[in-house]
Amino acid sequence: MVIQEEAQRIIDNSLSREELLIAIKFVEQCMAEKNIHATDLQWTILINHLDEMIKRQKEHTTIPHVDQVMFSEISAEALDIADKVVNHIGGLSEDEKYVLSIHFENAKLN
Repeated sequence: MVIQEEAQRIIDNSLSREELLIAIKFVEQCMAEKNIHATDLQWTILINHLDEMIKRQKEHTTIPHVDQVMFSEISAEALDIADKVVNHIGGLSEDEKYVLSIHFENAKLN
């Protein structure tokens, strides 16, 4: 993956730059294992989401509860990657994995 200008700006402005870079590498590895490839735009949006997740973890805040039924059509593969990422970051609610899984499900369509 080549980090585009906007994604690099998100990384450079992150208050948790090192953690974000580690999370990006972890996600890239998880996606490669499943042969999932995101577009540049998808990566930029995903990097922003990861930065916000790390911010919530550090601030001990959560996203609003989500109805898991709304995510019933998300593949087990996308949910598995999201679950691994949420556990990798740590200290996040289970709801995070469902919202995050959308990124991987969309990237599968590429």
